Amino acid sequence: MSFLLEIEFLTGVCRAAQSPASDKPDWPPQPDRVFSALVCAWAGRGGREDERLALMWLEEQPAPTVHASGHAARTAPDVFVPPNDPRSSKAAKTYLKVVPDERARQPRRFPAACPDDPVMAMVWSDEPGPDLFKSLDRVARDIGYLGHSASLVRCRFLRDNSVTPPHPGAPARRSVYPGRLAELEAAHRANPVRPVIGPGASVPMVSPASTSESPAEWLVLEAIEGETPDLRASALVCRALRRALMSGYRRAELGDAIPEIVSGHTADRRPTPRPHLAVAPLAFAGYPHADGRVFGFALIPPADIRLQGVPGFLRAFEAVARYDPGRERRVLKLDGLPLSKPLHLAPAGATAPRSLSPEPYLKPAHVWASVTPIVLDRHLKRNGDNEIREIIANACENAGLPRPDPQRIRTGKHSAIEGAPPARPLAGAPSWIRWKVPESFATRSLVHAVIDFGRATAGPVLLGAGRFTGLGLCRGIGG
Repeated sequence: MSFLLEIEFLTGVCRAAQSPASDKPDWPPQPDRVFSALVCAWAGRGGREDERLALMWLEEQPAPTVHASGHAARTAPDVFVPPNDPRSSKAAKTYLKVVPDERARQPRRFPAACPDDPVMAMVWSDEPGPDLFKSLDRVARDIGYLGHSASLVRCRFLRDNSVTPPHPGAPARRSVYPGRLAELEAAHRANPVRPVIGPGASVPMVSPASTSESPAEWLVLEAIEGETPDLRASALVCRALRRALMSGYRRAELGDAIPEIVSGHTADRRPTPRPHLAVAPLAFAGYPHADGRVFGFALIPPADIRLQGVPGFLRAFEAVARYDPGRERRVLKLDGLPLSKPLHLAPAGATAPRSLSPEPYLKPAHVWASVTPIVLDRHLKRNGDNEIREIIANACENAGLPRPDPQRIRTGKHSAIEGAPPARPLAGAPSWIRWKVPESFATRSLVHAVIDFGRATAGPVLLGAGRFTGLGLCRGIGG
């Protein structure tokens, strides 16, 4: 443990809510809250430039590990308090509302956590130089409270290898990112009395793959408003989502620097041969009574790539997913075909539906089955099942997965995953219920498959020509 921030709650209570509208305590406090407290202390100290550089170094670091004990949530009865001053108006009733006897009262709760141990720590993997460390420690020692002003704390940075965090670590739920300091400063300039400050970046849903050296990282976007598309139209929505991200680069004035890993194209606009960002639908599938309803979409980077480390990604995402104070989340709006009305997506949180969990798509399994049909990488010559199995075995190898024995692959019209629509319409069914695929795949065959790798294989398993646009998404069905 090389670099950690020690925080002690001096009253033994942490008074902080997970969000302004939540009645649940925010325990343990997340890195974005701690960073805001550091920025507040820095500004109160006069905004020294050397300390600013130290904060900028800190915001560029990967999310720290949070070490904290368990806690008991203190019951919080309703407290009726006056709302903020009403907006100015010529109406007499507006002026009457500022009179103490006439002021309205609104119920509020002040949730609090009583930790088993008032001392917690955050640990970063990298260590700053001596000057940066001294600057950060000076700022931390001037933090008076964390969360509510009644949550008095003592903070200090440590980098002694002999210091061990007091409790097991856990991944952060929210973190900061390059530019967060400037974002906080801009919010304060816009409204010094009551700045509107959004939460930090939601740390993408992470599910470890035990056979991989590093965890796979997905950014899961939950559909929070509008009509979600039918799963059979999801490939076109996935393309629209990628285009929205690319437009974010242009809005952030990074249009000439869209990484190949995001666009899927080289500088000369040819399809890149390298693995790049995949976009996939997450639907209610694989459970009893599943109906295939889409709950959101996942941005899936190539193996060993962190989305937060992709050049310009966070700035581009923020440009198209503005912070919505009402929802207390960043919201990305998609519209246009194939959507009949706008669809609003937001980073999924801890209370997201189970169907949005990446785990079934990442957990090692011997047998995998397609949720969305696989677009075959080439046209069939003989239209036989043996040829299809051979193509799918090659697709596994092309995707960096073990090549299965073609004889252990089963293909057909129907999916083995409950809730997934068939790859082709049933006999006599109207043509409009076919899968909607990008024009470049219009003449390709679509099939569902069950693949037995013969050994535990970690996901994601994305196969076929449409694997970067939501097709060929597989789910483990065997341990």
